Formats: sequence, C-alpha cells, structure tokens
Amino acid sequence: MTLLTLDHLTVRRGDCPVVDAATLTIGAGELVGLIGPNGAGKTSLMRGALGLLPHEGQSSLTALPSDRRARHAAWLPQSREIAWPIAVETLVMLGRTPHLAAGQRPSDADRAAVTRALATMDLNGFEGRAATALSGGEQARVLIARALAQDTPLILADEPIAGLDPGHQIATMAAFARLAAAGKAVMVSLHDLGLAARHCTRLILMHKGRIHADGLPAAVLTRENLAQVFGISAHMAQGPDGIIFQPLEVLT
Repeated sequence: MTLLTLDHLTVRRGDCPVVDAATLTIGAGELVGLIGPNGAGKTSLMRGALGLLPHEGQSSLTALPSDRRARHAAWLPQSREIAWPIAVETLVMLGRTPHLAAGQRPSDADRAAVTRALATMDLNGFEGRAATALSGGEQARVLIARALAQDTPLILADEPIAGLDPGHQIATMAAFARLAAAGKAVMVSLHDLGLAARHCTRLILMHKGRIHADGLPAAVLTRENLAQVFGISAHMAQGPDGIIFQPLEVLT
C-alpha cells in the first residue's frame, strides 16, 4: 500500500528551488531515512509534502482534507519548544486530537495509545511531571511519544533523535523499525549515517535540493556519493548484526 506519493514536488525560496522536482513514493513497511548535508532540502521536502510550505507539483497528503490528513500522517518537526508547563501525559494525549470529535473525552483506546507511546519512549513515571521541567532530551522524547500516540499509518519526523543520548537514539530508531515492520511507514531525516544505515530499510540522499540517490543503504552510501555530497570518506562493513558505518575524515 502506498502511503505517500510526491510528483515533481518543488519548494522555492524566492526564485531559488530548495526542493527541485522531487518524485518518490513511500509504501507500508518502509523506514525511510532522509539524509543529506545541511541545506540539502530535507526539511523543506517534508514540510512541502504536508502542505506547510507553498509548493509546485503534487503531494498525496495535500490532496487530503485536513482532518483526514491528520489521521493519515503524524508530523514531528525539528522545533521542540514546549510553551506551557503542561503535564507529560496531557501533552502526549494531544496526539489523539485527530481521533476525537469536538468536546469528546478520551476513550479507553485513546488512553491505551498514550500509555503505549509513553512506554515506547521510556517515559513511564513521567506522566504527571510538567513537560517544561524536563531536560531537552526528555522533552524530545515526550514530543516523539505524542507523534506515536497519534497512531497514523505514516510518520514524518525531522531529526527526531538529535540531542538524545545514544541509548535513546537507538531505542527510537528501533521503535520506528517496529512500526514499519507492523505495516506502517516512517520517513525520518537524520545526520547520523551510522544509525541510518543500520536501521533504515531505504535511504533517500538529497543534494542541493534534488534527490541524488534512492535505494538500499549499501547502494546509497557509496564512496562516490559520500565524497560528492558530504565530502567525506567512511568505512562500511556488513557485520553479523547488520551494517556498520563509520565516517572517517573530510576529503580535501
């Protein structure tokens, strides 16, 4: 089942295309890593796909009415600002809003979804704490939990593991992988190429607003692509537990 289709999606900043005619499909069961250097267009691609930026071309998400779109795709932006001292459980419950009618109180199913999301993000015992009193990494995990509680077929997450400690980075990627294995799809932008190679079923490499490569991690993280797009060399090997990828040095 196809959960996202982009057809020549273009996002401009002034006259300059920051996303240039991106065409792709994402299907159920995929954990797609969106990679590329700073300014490559990763965030703009996801925001354009969601209709949060003016764009040319087509996105299957923007063709949906807003209420259906909110039940189809959860969006986790880079920004992690939590403005009010709201309780963690209440904040995560906001992820259930697309499933509730106006004035409707959360059901047992809604509460169960929140409980699952909190447990997934290692937040048991945090339910009553004010989200603004948490560390930056803990707040990031709360916001990921809110997106998980939305329980949509598709998740778009922009650098969700930035600032998390290594254990929670790995646990978050593993949680995304389990969602994909269960028939959902996740597109996640990443700068950690090692985690991208290890956990993602597919990588999309962006460079100067264009999709430069798209395929299995080993086919995308080639010596040529790493040199041309990132200007680095790296070591990659297939270990018993999967791909092991380590950037080595900047090429001059």
